[in-house]
Amino acid sequence: MMRRWPVALVLCALIVTGAGARDTAPTRDAHWIATWGSSQMIAEGDNALPADRAAAITLRQVVRVSAGGERIRIRLSNAFGTRPLAIGGAHVARSVAPGTPRIEGDARLNFSGQSDAVIPAGAEIYTDPITFSVTAGADLAISLYLSDAASPQTGHPGSRATSFTLAGNAVADETLAGATPTTHWYAIADIEVAAAPTAGTIVAIGDSITDGYGVKPERNTRWTDVLAQRLRGTTATRAIGVVNAGIGGNRVLLDGLGPNMLARFDRDVIARSGVRWAIVLEGVNDLGVLTREAPATPAQHAVIVAQITAGFAQVVARAHAHGIKVIGGTVMPFGGNTNYHPTAENEADRQAVNTFIRTSGVFDAVIDFDRLMRDPAHPDRLSPAYDSGDHLHPSEAGYRTMGKAVPLSLFRGARASTRSRSVIGVAAPVPVGPSNRADKRPAIAITFDDIPAHGPLIPGQTRVDVIRAITGALAAAKAPAFGFLNAGFGLDAPDDAAGAIAAWRAAGLPLGNHTYSHANLDKVGAAAFSADVVRNEAPLSAVAKGTDWHWFRYPFLSEGSTPAVRDAARADLRARGYRVAAVTMSFNDFSWNPVYAACSVKRDVGAIATLEASFLGDARAAALAARARAKAQVGRDIPYVLLMHVGAFDARMLPKLLALYREMGFRFVTLPDAEADPYYAPAVDLSLPGPTPSLAGPPALPALAGPPAGLCS
Repeated sequence: MMRRWPVALVLCALIVTGAGARDTAPTRDAHWIATWGSSQMIAEGDNALPADRAAAITLRQVVRVSAGGERIRIRLSNAFGTRPLAIGGAHVARSVAPGTPRIEGDARLNFSGQSDAVIPAGAEIYTDPITFSVTAGADLAISLYLSDAASPQTGHPGSRATSFTLAGNAVADETLAGATPTTHWYAIADIEVAAAPTAGTIVAIGDSITDGYGVKPERNTRWTDVLAQRLRGTTATRAIGVVNAGIGGNRVLLDGLGPNMLARFDRDVIARSGVRWAIVLEGVNDLGVLTREAPATPAQHAVIVAQITAGFAQVVARAHAHGIKVIGGTVMPFGGNTNYHPTAENEADRQAVNTFIRTSGVFDAVIDFDRLMRDPAHPDRLSPAYDSGDHLHPSEAGYRTMGKAVPLSLFRGARASTRSRSVIGVAAPVPVGPSNRADKRPAIAITFDDIPAHGPLIPGQTRVDVIRAITGALAAAKAPAFGFLNAGFGLDAPDDAAGAIAAWRAAGLPLGNHTYSHANLDKVGAAAFSADVVRNEAPLSAVAKGTDWHWFRYPFLSEGSTPAVRDAARADLRARGYRVAAVTMSFNDFSWNPVYAACSVKRDVGAIATLEASFLGDARAAALAARARAKAQVGRDIPYVLLMHVGAFDARMLPKLLALYREMGFRFVTLPDAEADPYYAPAVDLSLPGPTPSLAGPPALPALAGPPAGLCS
């Protein structure tokens, strides 16, 4: 017992608080991570401290940390100063009410044991570590006494938080009565906490979209704020810090507002303590500035794309040399922006840059912010639901959607030395399915809606006959398939419907939920739609017992005409454990079934032959169009999910259709194998924002012929 007394005495010496407190704990072995930080740049023009507030002032600045800890240190910066910056005193406290200068729990910060310090021109320094309990997500106030703010000043103009200045040295004053507010930060670069060796920091480096253009002071609704809040909400990630290294107007290649990304990457990412991940979202300003004043030549367009992508490769290589994983964010649409007035050539540049981000393999993972935020009807523009109004910056709802879209699973792995690439929202350039890694052919997962019944039958035919013909053709072609049950269908002939369902299951084929009565979400609303989903579960679970039936297919492929309706449906499906079966290939096969029934009644063999030719012709055209869209939007083939129906003509044509797809070079995979591709992430993980991936957008689909008009009528 006596041997423990020296340790106890040392611990007592460390636990000190209040003004003048100094932490004497050894720091050599501490693992520090940045829990807050900002990108430093020259504070000039309106961003600089006014001349009457640039000397002999107290500067109190409020910031929100991400991860918590019991010991902290703060990094101060004079990186862009041309003469020394004197710090006459420094304190840290908890902010009582952000937006005001009020504080509590004040503690003095020292520098090598002294209360003051001088930061040389171009340099940065740490305060001494102190014991100071910081709660994750807390607001801290850093108070500095500056005898001379030394123009040019170093700081960050886009604070999105209110700071305060007051004449004289009042760093310990709890109220700072009479202080003047300002919405900039000066000289503060990082707050760090001592953390467990497994903890780390994410740095999001980017432009005004990351910096949070449009976010009001004290709102803390930048997409990085939303991400930090989500990280704090789970045990596995709550020790991870988040640093926003965005600069409004920033570019990859050239200086503008702040130094270019290549110039600042080492200071803003690599040099920060504990960084394990970086998210890069830059490039829109490079593309927009190219043609803002005058059109560019084709050669200039080609050069800007080549230089941006080369710049990405450079920063990733530098990060990997320090064990940092780099996640690329695709460049979001800016069509309609009146500052950049982008043209088709700008859009082509953006698509080229995004194809590189998605498919080059340079990044360790990709978050497809482009796919997430664009308007499906006008993919060169932001979705109106997420547009702030300038057609470049997201609204608060848009930032929230971005922050929610970043999968927390990206931050639970090892360092970049053991790289594993993933792509969120787009397809990774790898084959699908563990058994098909060497097979480079494009894949199709076949799905059938409206089991047990769809469309009219031909004379003498039953629903059981239709299902058996379909399952027989699938078995002969060794093609897996997935069916979707509407238990409210076929009630006019319940024995036939039950037999058809039993025949499907007897063939070993799985079933998922298509709602009880094929309800249209847009017509019935989210509450009634949810009730129809639930009503279908009891009969579905009974017939699909022992299988994973928690796959859902939207009737009419309608998942809500507004984000509110769509998100309500997604939240309900997620709560019930569903994944969504997307559709990325379709040719309206159901439209041939009524015509076939009519021609069969008339025994018009020639007309049926015409139907067969038109059916296969549209199937081929739709398959080619799906591949063209995937290559244009994603940069390569994805595993396609084909929508079919259990109709009479589908049953007749399925052997020929499967043969056609094989002739076209397709192979057949299961629905889970297809949607294991990260392109389908928002379908299988309903915590991600919708809509469900569908390959909507350019190039335009061909005009499918459909069954010949007037045939057998």
